[in-house]
Amino acid sequence: MAGLLLLCCARAGQPGRHDPLRRLTAPEASVPLRLRGTLQADLRPAEGPCRGVLALDDGFEGLTALRFGRCPALQEGWKLEVAGSLRRPRPAAHPLLEGAAGRLLRQGVHTELKVEQLRVLQRPATPIADLRRRIASRFLGVAGPEVGGLLAALVLGSAVVPLPQTLSADFRAAGLSHALAASGFHLTVLLGAVLALARPFGRSLRLPLAGGAIALFLLLAGPQASVVRAVVSGSLGLLILESGRRGRPIGLLALTVVVMLLLRPLWWADLGFQLSVAATAGLVVSAAPIERRLAGPQPARWRQLLAAAVAVPLAASLWTLPLQLLHFGVVPLYAVPANLAVEPLLTPLTLGAMALALVALLAPPLLPPLAWLLALPSRLLLGVVHGFAALPMAQWQTGRPQPGLVLLFSLALLALLVPPLARRYWRQGLALLLLVGLLQTAALRADQLLLVHQSRSDLLVARHQGRAALLASRGDPYTCLQARRLAQGLGVVRFDWLLLLDPIAPADPACWSSLAGLSLAHGEAGPPLAAGQQLASEGLVAEALSMDSQALTLRVGRQHWLLLPDRQALWSWQALDRQGSIGSGAARQAVSGAAREAAAGMAAGGGARKPDAGARQPGSIWLGFMPRPADRSGIQAGAAGAVWVSGPSPGNRPLPAGWQATGAIGSLARAGG
Repeated sequence: MAGLLLLCCARAGQPGRHDPLRRLTAPEASVPLRLRGTLQADLRPAEGPCRGVLALDDGFEGLTALRFGRCPALQEGWKLEVAGSLRRPRPAAHPLLEGAAGRLLRQGVHTELKVEQLRVLQRPATPIADLRRRIASRFLGVAGPEVGGLLAALVLGSAVVPLPQTLSADFRAAGLSHALAASGFHLTVLLGAVLALARPFGRSLRLPLAGGAIALFLLLAGPQASVVRAVVSGSLGLLILESGRRGRPIGLLALTVVVMLLLRPLWWADLGFQLSVAATAGLVVSAAPIERRLAGPQPARWRQLLAAAVAVPLAASLWTLPLQLLHFGVVPLYAVPANLAVEPLLTPLTLGAMALALVALLAPPLLPPLAWLLALPSRLLLGVVHGFAALPMAQWQTGRPQPGLVLLFSLALLALLVPPLARRYWRQGLALLLLVGLLQTAALRADQLLLVHQSRSDLLVARHQGRAALLASRGDPYTCLQARRLAQGLGVVRFDWLLLLDPIAPADPACWSSLAGLSLAHGEAGPPLAAGQQLASEGLVAEALSMDSQALTLRVGRQHWLLLPDRQALWSWQALDRQGSIGSGAARQAVSGAAREAAAGMAAGGGARKPDAGARQPGSIWLGFMPRPADRSGIQAGAAGAVWVSGPSPGNRPLPAGWQATGAIGSLARAGG
């Protein structure tokens, strides 16, 4: 069985014989193509671009992603004919910036079509999808985006309900994302209520009612991986319970996982499925031992109740912690107290929202007064969530560890949380936990320069002894979002300083200023730094070389770099080098990266001073463009170390020795020496 399961999972990501991928002859190739198929989910209209997934027919098979320049109002189940340019989804520029390719591949999608022509062929009836839309729209219309969105998500799950971004972010920061995602918790609440109401009746009525509740839950929430796991586990558990037998919960969970992966192997890569399985395993294996340990040998009644309340979120949090670190590099520090605080509200609100869903469908005029009854507890729950999300270090940014470290961390937790292992190996578990912590801390404190290039934008992250600074070539919102994700993955809470090299003012300056203690961008007077001025914090120093370009020197610990974002910077550096004036200047202004000092005093006398070590001949050079062949020898002679280039080599021709290029999308990194 295990071998069959592994074989199915290995083959799940392979395209079929008639997948459009077969039309692409090279990794970077694109071809014009016309496709027909069925849209798999609603598109939420927006001003900007969006994506959808099309299940293909008419001679093709499999799935293709659709990329729209402006998001149209299309609904799940509609038959479409689309034409445009087909290519492979672009990979991520860096492992911490998962691109569309990774997300789509986990869904079995191997191609992406940039839609240039669109025609709706058919709008077939979609009663289940219409039911979900009707419930969500009526909740949102009666109670507003926050309260209505919360109540709708408690019934349908956040995957099918448009929620405000701030609401989703605060639930995530408080460690309460599971409350908004349709999962085993919601099914447990529903089944508990149905079985309690059906208790006076016999098994002949109890089982059909419970089965109907399970089917209704599946129809409303949709066949998401976490929902299907909850439905399969709940159905098997209900049958075992009603038959009078005792089943082993961990065996039931294992059987559920095997059945699901045999039916749809790609679910193994679904994050919701992974978190659902890990949390359930934690409750089955570790909740009871943790409760006994917290309660003590002869606990008082209050202590026993408190231990039972704490054990459930603590076990689920600990078992899902490796996945949190692997995928996000963030730990919701207050997850356990937040779950304790909302527990008295969450169960009655979930039951009330499910009852309101029936009212919204069967008696819409009664919805406003009945929704008013849930408004107060809903706002109280939202207040608790927003309060925990606003606490200092609500999201502890640990950085995303290497997969090997996550594996060691998982083994350490197993040695501490699984009772048979804990009795024998708890000392080894603690030692392994300490080792993982030391290794991750060393990785976060290491000196490094990281270059990430995507399309026409570059991000350079300089790290020294746990501090970090950022230089960005463009100031658009997408690049800012990438910078934020990169900082989270690297474990950077805030950059000491940030330098925007884009001559166009950023469209959203608040996004950039939130990333760093001090951020500088182009102004009306010209570049953010004048010649000889510095932007500096401990071990991280950027200095402008001239007034007429963006040529910079950068010091990262003991590394010295020359940064030449464009050809004008190259010409300016070459001119300064010929004059022998690199490093000299009339004055130098030092700006603290932590923004504790506004500016350092001007150098006394205002005369020329001795150039910094390594300023005349930098250790390494970064070029934000591909230089002409005639310029390469001069650049090579001016560099004592490596030469990095943003972009691909023309015609894939080899670069000079010691040169490295990012390619059209890619990254380069160099550790401190």
